[in-house]
Amino acid sequence: MPTRGVVYVHSTPLAVCSHVEWAIARVLAAPVNLQWTAQPVDPGARRAECGWTGRPGTGAELAAALRQWPMIRFEVTEEPSPGADGERFMYVPARGLFRATVGAAGDIQLGEDRLRALMTAAQAPEALAHALDKALGTAWDDDLEPYRYAGDGAPVTLLTRVG
Repeated sequence: MPTRGVVYVHSTPLAVCSHVEWAIARVLAAPVNLQWTAQPVDPGARRAECGWTGRPGTGAELAAALRQWPMIRFEVTEEPSPGADGERFMYVPARGLFRATVGAAGDIQLGEDRLRALMTAAQAPEALAHALDKALGTAWDDDLEPYRYAGDGAPVTLLTRVG
């Protein structure tokens, strides 16, 4: 059963744009030609986004392919599908890759065991709040938010995985 998602390249140097397209094309086994626009938050950088359709796990493959360029900022989403949870990947150069399970509404899901472990390890309310922020990827969201806002109204390319 296929699933779908979106790749958001929030910021990349112009010289890396073609490499990003090649990486996405390699995962999707289909040609990719993104519509690159200026990224106002990062002068000289470009941004693009593309919707994709493929088998469950494609989001993880796309994130792994894109993280090969440590200077770009990106997000990859994969919607839940029958028998597979959705996923969200965020990459920020200084922070690395964040991965989370997401529900049908796009919210990050934390399992009961993980929540219990965080509560057990926390010595004070502030420590629990910090651990929850980390588990929810708050630092990645905070870093990416200006880049997301700058992309409102930008063109979207739709792609389909072949095979």
